[in-house]
Amino acid sequence: MDAFYRSLRGKRICMLGIGRSNTPLIKTFMEKGAQVCACDKRTREQLGSVADELESAGAALQLGETYLKSLDFDVIFRTPGIRYTLPELEEARARGVAVTSEMEVFFEVCPCRIIAVTGSDGKTTTTTLISEILKREGRRVHLGGNIGRPLLPEIETIREDDVAVVELSSFQLISMRRSPDVAVITNITPNHLDMHKDMVEYIQAKKHIFLHQNGCSKTVLNFDNAITVPMAEEVRGQCLGFSLKEPPRFGCYTDADGVIWFLSGEQKHYVMHRDDILLPGSHNVENYMAAAAAVWGLAKPETILGVARSFTGVEHRIELVRELDGVRYYNDSIATTPSRTLAGLRAFSQKVILIAGGYDKHIPFDVLGPAAVQSVKCLILLGATADKIATAVEGAEGYATGEPPILRVSGLEEAVQTARAQAASGDVVLLSPACASFDMFKDFETRGDLFKNIVNAL
Repeated sequence: MDAFYRSLRGKRICMLGIGRSNTPLIKTFMEKGAQVCACDKRTREQLGSVADELESAGAALQLGETYLKSLDFDVIFRTPGIRYTLPELEEARARGVAVTSEMEVFFEVCPCRIIAVTGSDGKTTTTTLISEILKREGRRVHLGGNIGRPLLPEIETIREDDVAVVELSSFQLISMRRSPDVAVITNITPNHLDMHKDMVEYIQAKKHIFLHQNGCSKTVLNFDNAITVPMAEEVRGQCLGFSLKEPPRFGCYTDADGVIWFLSGEQKHYVMHRDDILLPGSHNVENYMAAAAAVWGLAKPETILGVARSFTGVEHRIELVRELDGVRYYNDSIATTPSRTLAGLRAFSQKVILIAGGYDKHIPFDVLGPAAVQSVKCLILLGATADKIATAVEGAEGYATGEPPILRVSGLEEAVQTARAQAASGDVVLLSPACASFDMFKDFETRGDLFKNIVNAL
């Protein structure tokens, strides 16, 4: 790491995108003697105090619509939200400029074991579970990546016997040429097709989590997911599966009685019963199986069981906000894809009042139609995708006019008030948008926080 920082002295560094992963690096790199320019599409007014803070620390700023012009630097660090294939970056690479990212460098210099998780759904919960299990086992854990915390600024405090547990998005993985010691793919369904060229590119980006592993590594795959099953043939190290349907030879399986087992050839080890898991829904059983397979051999079975019996979940993921007049309100703002909303609907044994809609990522909503007919008591739609979701539901087999009723609202506050008016004692109101938030909100956390504030103010 010392050698890496020495190599930055006097270098002209571009931080492309002033995001969560780059902002802490800007200050660190300047402390190490680099000349840093922070480039972002947002204006100074939109960045607010962050712009003043970075300038006060000594960084130059290149902001607004022309932020990609004249990328004349020695090294460019892109934030995950910046497309790796931007023409301006292709041109910079052609000129010999090094284009990298915080996570790529972290993988190069990290001295300890790395466990990494990706997937279209469930990756944050699975990453958090792995971290909680290892911490309870007594390990010193560094949790970061797409989960919201950059780890490179902390690299000098990481010891060889620690464990780094990171969540990786397709935007981070697309340019990665190193893989973790333990890789987990929770599932793959259509997602981020507004940012990726096509589904093929999205899948290929996800595969980078294991493609660069060596023979002493481990990969955990969802054996119930049609896209991840064939990936087992490309895994170089040990491959473990997890399934709710068929027992894999190596990995985790939930039998018909709800018992979760870890299978190792002819050996069978009890892990827990699905009823031990506090989080609702079969998708959380899958998350626990993925986490158990990832930490098997690093944590005792009783440690894994202990976390299941105490872990109450990650914020914005089927989070119980409040019960009012016998109605339970749940915040599932993390559901930015139809498949994620399907998982949210399956978590309840009754029909729910569903609030959905948001930014259009050009993902088809066909799968949401039949689920809404079967599992939704009333559908409340808002945002740019409202018409697309309504069309998918109205075109689904079994749909009859008004079953479920489809109501359109202009904003989240109106959506909550409408849901309250439609609800009776015993009902569930679920915010599970099936879409990103960018048409109305900065991110899914902002959307979820507002929903909770509105509900708590009722």
